[in-house]
Amino acid sequence: MEQRILKFTNWFLFTSLFTAFCATGLCMSTERLVSGSIPAFINPLHLLIFGATLAVYNTHILVKKPTPERAELYAWTLHNKYWLYFFLAAGATMCIASLFFMPTGVIVACVVMGLFAFGYSLPLLPFKKVKRMRDIGIVKILVLAGVWTTVTTILPVLYLHKRISSYPYEFFIRLIFISILCIAFDVRDIAADSRANVNTVPVLLGVKKSYKVMNIGIVLFILLGSVQYLRIFHVEQFVGIFITALVTKWVLDYVRDHPTDRAYMGLVDGLMLLFAALALLH
Repeated sequence: MEQRILKFTNWFLFTSLFTAFCATGLCMSTERLVSGSIPAFINPLHLLIFGATLAVYNTHILVKKPTPERAELYAWTLHNKYWLYFFLAAGATMCIASLFFMPTGVIVACVVMGLFAFGYSLPLLPFKKVKRMRDIGIVKILVLAGVWTTVTTILPVLYLHKRISSYPYEFFIRLIFISILCIAFDVRDIAADSRANVNTVPVLLGVKKSYKVMNIGIVLFILLGSVQYLRIFHVEQFVGIFITALVTKWVLDYVRDHPTDRAYMGLVDGLMLLFAALALLH
């Protein structure tokens, strides 16, 4: 029984299905704020975001070179690569099908975000020495945090035909939150990035100072949540942000001592699902 649970967990995490649910959950939390009601789980926007996450992340795993630090993931991938191709194709199909139901603004944003998302992993840059965005240290986190924040905050606002300027705090709250998680993943990848001369935040500052940066980010996350509360007086949403901040602190400390692929992909990514669930349930 335990072996079956482990096998399913690996499949659920390493095919990026869990990440796709996290992205969709964050999108739904924005819709909850904007519309005042919990959105239906199945709609064209969620199909787009779920499919795009599957397509982008499975592409990333397929093209990324194996490293000793990611042995757990790549050992699984070696014997299950067909699942990655299947979900890549399924995700691409979802994206194409959903675009027929999208407003023009969402389609334009998707094209731009798609270029950044695939340019992160694929050699699309027109430079001789640097072909991928992830190979440029500071650009790596800007692209990841920017795409995740835009997709899960701006796209829902555009989809609901609302003004982006009406929700500035939600954008920056999400940006800080996602940036914290991105730095955590860069801490995991510090050895590989250092070997490849990719100057991420942890490579430049070291692990100890990177954790200080993440702790400062958690404080800013709570402060912006407080400002958001004073603006809209949703006490449940502020409580959700505060709980998310506390759990984030615990998870970051845990993965520092247990830096496995399952811990990062399940717990660090899982913080997004926690944030979304608390926002949806308030």
